[in-house]
Amino acid sequence: MKTSELSIYSIPNLLSLLRLTLVPMLIVSAYMGCVTTFLVVLAISLLSDVLDGYLARKLNQVSELGAKLDSWGDMLTYGSMILGLYWIWPDVFFEQAAYLLATMIFFIAPVALALSKFGEYPSYHTWGAKVAAVLMAPAYYMLVLWGADQFFRGVILLHVLVACEEIVITLLLSRPRSNVRSVFSLRPER
Repeated sequence: MKTSELSIYSIPNLLSLLRLTLVPMLIVSAYMGCVTTFLVVLAISLLSDVLDGYLARKLNQVSELGAKLDSWGDMLTYGSMILGLYWIWPDVFFEQAAYLLATMIFFIAPVALALSKFGEYPSYHTWGAKVAAVLMAPAYYMLVLWGADQFFRGVILLHVLVACEEIVITLLLSRPRSNVRSVFSLRPER
């Protein structure tokens, strides 16, 4: 199926939309201190994140819209995870404050650069970003359930490297693109 023929109702897009609709549940459950609800809804959200990209490729339903929905879902889910730390596990939040600040700065920098250069939110979905996203789930759960912060901090540092790669990609591109495997996969633009 051609990407121009895809509708918003493709399975991958519906999974991304599910993730977006779970964000208010994450925020409310975190604010109310409902630990189990927060962790279960987060698990569903993170699983849908893994499935949407996999199914998009498997079903040949990769689209610009899907890439954008996925990126918005990522941003809002990660924001909810930080709020969850702040409201449910404030001690953990403050112990990890420097790493969380680095995450926010290095999340905002490539987004701000792409917005200023192209006028749109970047949806590169590099291999590094995919690996970091998959590792974030166990790192977050290990942090909040068992206090294992070294793995969490390592994943945060990986996210910083991914952000640096996204900055370089934005600087090299002359027009916006989605689904860029890595900075090394870019070909000179004409």
